[in-house]
Amino acid sequence: MSKATLLIGFICLLTFGLFAIAAESEMPEPLLGDESDGSMKAPVHIIPLFPEKNEDGEKGSQIKADSEEPLPFSTRLTCGECHSYDSIKHGWHFNATDSNAPSGRPGQPWVYFDSKLCTQIPLSYRDWPGTYKPDQIGLSEFKFTSIFGRHMPGGGPGEVTMTKGDDFARQFISGKLEINCLACHDGHYGLNMGSVTGYSVQISSNQNFRWSAAASSEFAEVTGSAAKMDDFYDPFIDTDIKVSYKKEAFNSKDEVLIDIVREVPNDRCYYCHSNLFEESNDKTEKWTQDEDIHLTAGLKCVDCHRNGLDHEIIRGYPGEKSDNPMVSSSTCEGCHLPEGDDIPEAGRLGAPIPKHPGIPSVHFDKVTCTACHSGPWPKEEAVYTKTSRAHRLGTPNVNKDADALPHIISPVLAKQTGVLENDKIAPHKMIWPSFWAIIDSNDIKPIEISVVTEVIKPLMDKLELTYREGWPQLTNDMIKDAIIALNAKVEGKAAYVSAGKLYSLDYDLDDGGQLVSVEHEIAKPYLWPMAHNVRPAAQALGVRYCTDCHEEKSGFLFGKVKVDSPVADEWLETRKMIEFEELDSFYNKAFAWSFVFRPMMKIVCICCSLVIAGVLLLYALRLLLSIAKVFGKGN
Repeated sequence: MSKATLLIGFICLLTFGLFAIAAESEMPEPLLGDESDGSMKAPVHIIPLFPEKNEDGEKGSQIKADSEEPLPFSTRLTCGECHSYDSIKHGWHFNATDSNAPSGRPGQPWVYFDSKLCTQIPLSYRDWPGTYKPDQIGLSEFKFTSIFGRHMPGGGPGEVTMTKGDDFARQFISGKLEINCLACHDGHYGLNMGSVTGYSVQISSNQNFRWSAAASSEFAEVTGSAAKMDDFYDPFIDTDIKVSYKKEAFNSKDEVLIDIVREVPNDRCYYCHSNLFEESNDKTEKWTQDEDIHLTAGLKCVDCHRNGLDHEIIRGYPGEKSDNPMVSSSTCEGCHLPEGDDIPEAGRLGAPIPKHPGIPSVHFDKVTCTACHSGPWPKEEAVYTKTSRAHRLGTPNVNKDADALPHIISPVLAKQTGVLENDKIAPHKMIWPSFWAIIDSNDIKPIEISVVTEVIKPLMDKLELTYREGWPQLTNDMIKDAIIALNAKVEGKAAYVSAGKLYSLDYDLDDGGQLVSVEHEIAKPYLWPMAHNVRPAAQALGVRYCTDCHEEKSGFLFGKVKVDSPVADEWLETRKMIEFEELDSFYNKAFAWSFVFRPMMKIVCICCSLVIAGVLLLYALRLLLSIAKVFGKGN
């Protein structure tokens, strides 16, 4: 090796070292609450409250019991006194708008829907195939937060600075939606998330982003609405929006006791992560449903979904990429099927080690643990499912109809897709997208909602539509008229996406363009894996016999999945579950039929075995007789 090469290598190492030192020097010093002293007890939080004093977000004077016209406290400035807010906001719940954050496997999208526009479309800021960015339908971060912030813990799109248009003026009034630490970590029974004066209403109805954390706390009340204020309203001077603090909540130093808990209670998770499975289209009340077996056994959500200061919470699926040191041991296999002999990790948190007697090992290569143990038992047809985030569960005036939009269907047994290292069959939730689109140079993208509203709504208002399960029933003529009307407003060719098909006009045919529909990739349903609720082992698929899955009436392989759509011609369409599992239908039907004859085959086999045993016994006796004769002659 030449001296020049050595010199270059030394310079490179020196340069990298200097960069590393510089980067380390730029890292902020840990704050008081950033590092644990090892005690398992949560610290008592008797703390001062601080507001923003201007639109630049600068820290204002401490809020006191006798403050006149006080401003709402800021979690960024109040909690940020002891905890690194900049580190926390990179956590999974807050980093969706961060282009550098890994997207992970496909998860639950936000769903924009409007029955009068015949639209339901899955949205996400993450790069999940099958979802669309909110700005593709004309939703800025501010508008997105106004619609969906009711079930967001703040941060992410809520903290993006608006720079132009109406959003700039409205954000000045409403403020940014900071991370609401109380939404998860306030253990007080009075945490106000879903009441008529609580967190959700302050965001979705009033656009009181700046006031929402205070409104959720048990020691403050907010009145007034930023959404009703004109563009000249100054929230730092005007007092139409008021926050009233309970004077008895302050001590002699004007500090407030907040019941902050380290381990988030299950109820806090339930507010955003509840599910309601509409069995047979009949309403299923909460008291008729069982909790996840882990919670019934005494575990908490955060026992598996753990995180540190960075809030990089474990999602708990195999192959998850994360710097969290507990990521590999927090999956189903990590707790129930631990590997390695260095340290015995079997039975973490009391997890039983399953034996799976009699189950062929090929099952563990083809299906996930959740396929047999999670979600409702697969029946003849997958059912409509409500979720907190999609259906506003837990908020005032929620639509309680079983068929309320958006239509999410589950359980759908399908091969996993996305960033996973395997393609095992797992239970999924599913949504069929329906939206008005534009075809431009073979690129198909959604039309902005404002344009669709301007064009489609007047057309629909003129018609006497028949509604079915929340959808107006569209005829082909209606779709054609709507596409023609949209063509006058957009550049390119308008189209409609629904029922797994792309509806467009073929101008090469007569009548100035004839409506045609074709199966299209863009119209495929969006699926995301589901893991809860986990059933006990005694209620797992296969616990009775192989026919739990391998019979012709089994919901696992041959269940029906509704093709959800406002298009009248598609209303009765269904797909077989086996299509989503990408398995051979003929082979599995033949295999299922084999179980019909297996009892008969067992009888035949037993009879044959008895005959063979009898023949062998006869020959054994003849052998003994021969041996006896030989020995008899010898004597």
